[in-house]
Amino acid sequence: MASDSTSRRSKLRWLLLLAMLTVLAVGVGGASGLYMATRIEKAVDERKKAEEERVQQVAPYDANATVASLGTVVTNLAGPGDVWVRLESSIVVKGGALGNPKAIAAEIRQDIVGYLRTLTVAQIEGPSGLSHLREDLTERVQIRSNGQVQDFFIETLVVQ
Repeated sequence: MASDSTSRRSKLRWLLLLAMLTVLAVGVGGASGLYMATRIEKAVDERKKAEEERVQQVAPYDANATVASLGTVVTNLAGPGDVWVRLESSIVVKGGALGNPKAIAAEIRQDIVGYLRTLTVAQIEGPSGLSHLREDLTERVQIRSNGQVQDFFIETLVVQ
């Protein structure tokens, strides 16, 4: 009988030890889970904040910038002589930078006409030709406006 009671005590001790270890494991697992969850939340919040800052820095124009239409320019190209080009464009102007935007727009249109009359169809064909045309016109516009125009956009370009 003594061995029967000692074996019961021994089994009870093992069950009690197992129960304590299980409670300890659950406690440690829960605590580490909460710790990791808070760390992940902090990391996600930091990423969102960094993403928002990056998005805010991407905007190339300030709040005072305005878009002004240059209207339509129609002229013939240098070669071949029977080919005409129609260009509608806009500029982005720094807020309050230009005293008389209509006068500058007229000068810019005149420069565009002069430049387009020196081009051939081959020079403005394809994506690279259009890209070069936009770059050249942007440079001319910025020179004409003494750097007050931030950007130049080609809205439509028809060659016929």
